[in-house]
This record gives sequence, structure tokens and C-alpha cells, in this order.
Amino acid sequence: MSPFRGSPEFTGRWKHFDFAVADGVATVTLNRPEKLNALTFDVYADLRDLLGELPHRGDAKVLVITGEGRGFCSGGDVEEIIGELQRMETAELLEFTRMTGAVVKALRECPLPVIAAVNGIAAGAGSVIALASDFRLLARSASFAFLFTKVGLAGADMGSAYLLPRLIGLGRATELLILGDKVDAERAERIGLASKVVDDLPAATNELARRLADGPAFAYSTTKVLLTREQDLDLGGSIELEAMTQALLMTSKDHQEFYAAWSEGRRPRWTGK
Repeated sequence: MSPFRGSPEFTGRWKHFDFAVADGVATVTLNRPEKLNALTFDVYADLRDLLGELPHRGDAKVLVITGEGRGFCSGGDVEEIIGELQRMETAELLEFTRMTGAVVKALRECPLPVIAAVNGIAAGAGSVIALASDFRLLARSASFAFLFTKVGLAGADMGSAYLLPRLIGLGRATELLILGDKVDAERAERIGLASKVVDDLPAATNELARRLADGPAFAYSTTKVLLTREQDLDLGGSIELEAMTQALLMTSKDHQEFYAAWSEGRRPRWTGK
């Protein structure tokens, strides 16, 4: 647990999704299956706040996000969000759009690796939550739809126009964000939107989560942070940042453990420190 915290205590119970931590793996399960796990104002706010707390808890080394039932997340709830937005003034709307963007920013800046276990449709904001994760494991029933233009809004939402071209290239991102068409699991894997398409999503998710939780977590965390930060650096800045970071990690217990294990002919016992 980090001693450098800004809040007096951790949230004891999250009301708007299921949350559990077991053996270093934290899991968020969106739990509105009757609405394909559509998001509400409260779900957005809780996700933002959880992502702020999670790095300081000390009991999680990886985060899994998934959905209950046959959908991952169908985006913002039409009645509870879009209907309410019609009655808001400009300043209130800006507060809302900044909050949704804060969720994506928190996902990218969270030092824990994040796995999106996409069990069904990931549409609208749901597609961006998966996009902002570090790994996207897809069931064969999964699909994406960046459908913002289909509701009369800009396809560039919640950082999608920043993240998607960096993942799949500008040309394909332009197609997906402007047309908003459905992308099935096979095509998602082919264009690089999916990390892997699997037949047994829970088993594949557990295998990857365990690998991350049991491995050199400090090295994984630092790699994610640098991947995020170096998107906006030039080569010289990136090389200097990597040189300083690598020198720091050369003093870590995990690096020392690697050398001890190599010398003794055994597997390393990682501690994430």
C-alpha cells in the first residue's frame, strides 16, 4: 500500500458495478446485463474514482474489466444519459464530457496493466473503454462499434481519435470513427484492434491475468507508463527517459532476484519491487 495517498480511506463498496480482488487480480464486472451493461452517470464516476484509488491499494497488480451476460458494454444508456443530456446547459454538458474523458485518461495513466475481457458487444463508450485498456481479449461473439456519428455526435470522443490511429493506423481509424460500422471479432484481430480472439474467454483472461500478477509487476507497470508517456515525445526524449528508467530498475529487487535465480539455476521469485 502506498503511503502517499490523497484521500482519507478507500471506498469500501462500489455500488454501480461488481468489484473484487483475489491474488493480485482486481476485476470490475459491469452488471446491467438486461441493458447490455449500458453506462450511467454513476458508473462513469465510480470507474473514474476506482482507477484513482486502485494503484494505492497495494493488493492489485492487474485489472480486468468485463461485462455480465452477453454484452461487454453498449455505451451510454439512452434513457438515463442521452435523455438527460437533452435538458442540460452547455456548462453541465462539458462537465459530463470531461468526466467521461477522465475515465479514459485514468485507464491510460493507471500503472497497472488493464485487460478488457470483451464477451460481447463493445459499442460507443464501451468500445473506447476497451480501446484504452492494454490488452483486449475477445470472445468469438464479441464485436466493436464506434457508433458516435450514428447518434449525430463526433466520432472523436473520449480520446478515441488519439488512441485508435495509434493502434490500427489512421486510415482504418478514419473508417471506424466516421462510419461507425460494426467490427466483428475476426476483423478486430486482423486489424490489430484485438490482442487475441479466444474460444474460452474466462480461461484466457485468467491465464493472462495470472501471468501479469505473478510476474515482475514493477517492470510491467513501468513499461506501461513509458508506452503512454512516449507517445508524445521525440526520439531523443524517449531515449533519455528510458535510460533513466532502466537505471532505476537496475536497483530493483526483481532485477537482483533475476541475477540470483540465474546464478542458482532456478526460476525467479518475483515480488514486484
